[in-house]
Amino acid sequence: MLESLLALGGLVLLRDSVEWEGRSLLKALIKKSAACGEQVHILGCEVSEEEFREGFDSHVNSRLVYHDLFRDPLNWSKTGEALPEGPLGALRAMCRRTNPGPVTIALDSLSWLLLHLPCTTLCQTLHALSHQDSCPGNSTPVEPVHVLGLLHEELHGPGPVGALSSLAQAEVTLSGAMGQASAHILYRRPRQRPTHQTQWFSILPDFSLDLRRGPPLELQRHPDPHTPPTAGSTAPW
Repeated sequence: MLESLLALGGLVLLRDSVEWEGRSLLKALIKKSAACGEQVHILGCEVSEEEFREGFDSHVNSRLVYHDLFRDPLNWSKTGEALPEGPLGALRAMCRRTNPGPVTIALDSLSWLLLHLPCTTLCQTLHALSHQDSCPGNSTPVEPVHVLGLLHEELHGPGPVGALSSLAQAEVTLSGAMGQASAHILYRRPRQRPTHQTQWFSILPDFSLDLRRGPPLELQRHPDPHTPPTAGSTAPW
């Protein structure tokens, strides 16, 4: 299920498209992390901080640490408000953890980062970001880092998408029908075969997740005669 994604350490890749945007799901997962008491770091590249925070209540917003690459991504203004080392410096700073508590890092978006960084550099940094097992200079174990990365996969060729997929512990591919969204979830767990699930859902105005047990009734009553049924596609999770 979608909520179980937050139990995973490492990278969760949210793959959206023109038809089905993924930022709402990203914000829903961020709200869930904040409700669990986690600090949430957001690397914001595509929308303003004000727009990203819109819809969250004061409790959620108080747990968000926003790193703004949208306002001045290349620090041209020299006002000191921008991140001085750019996107790569911001990612590397997130790798230097000082708090052993649970942390969620949301990247909005990986597509923007791919346009400004070499794919190999981004992948190496993401690997370091999602595999932090202890504080610098300290052997004390810390909670796993949850990294949520939004990817507009239609903007990229198979090479970059495949490279990012190979790093992910879970991939969520968004689609839907009859105005209701579905998430096809691929889980990769160490020493286990990959598993697949499909979750139908909607997102409420306050970014709460409303999980459904199957596709819309209209779709069940009028299935596409040219599409063969998929085993387990309508089973409750």
